[in-house]
Amino acid sequence: MSSKGKSYLEVKKKVTPGKRYPLREAVELVLSTARAKFDETVDTAIRLGVNPQHADQMVRGSVVLPHGLGKTVRVLVFAKGDKEKEALEAGADIVGADDVIEKIKGGWLEFDRAVATPDMMGAVGKLGKILGPRGLMPNPKVGTVTFDVARAVQELKAGKVEFRVEKAGIVHTPVGKVSFGADKLMENIMAVIETILKLKPASSKGTYLKGIALSTTMGPGIKVDPLSVKNI
Repeated sequence: MSSKGKSYLEVKKKVTPGKRYPLREAVELVLSTARAKFDETVDTAIRLGVNPQHADQMVRGSVVLPHGLGKTVRVLVFAKGDKEKEALEAGADIVGADDVIEKIKGGWLEFDRAVATPDMMGAVGKLGKILGPRGLMPNPKVGTVTFDVARAVQELKAGKVEFRVEKAGIVHTPVGKVSFGADKLMENIMAVIETILKLKPASSKGTYLKGIALSTTMGPGIKVDPLSVKNI
């Protein structure tokens, strides 16, 4: 067995199998399992009582995390004219139109998030097969297709995350770095959960928030008691 495997098994001993921890205890525990030499990302997996195969039960949205994600986000904006200048002044890293589209067709993908003005979507839509599978396609439902490019860029730079429920009814999203500490991570996690609760589909019956799990990049999953979240 590799030393990495031994290290993982050692920290996993801290987690009681099957136990659902109160949120605060779970956050502190997940921080104690961080073992990498780099600043690990803390991720959440939230299981919802929805069937994503039904269009009226698709949960999708975005939220600006109070404390960001702890990393630099490279933002690309597809825009022309005055909107190009507006995007640059707001802090966009790359701004362009047909020139940038051609670069992407050629294999260039050196950006983390993309914004587009509505008038550019006819051309940007042709990149769907490239950007879509990578989660980089601008989408009006999460605010990345808009004429208010300044606001969109500023939110992305501040730590806006997008989420979408997967086929199994689970929403995965990062909520920060280990270096944030428990308090900041708690606030980021609650911001995500509160947004997801607001997006509960009217057609969703029974328990909506079924399960929550936290983990670091290299650590084991830690289950959270959903009731402890509701009490907060």
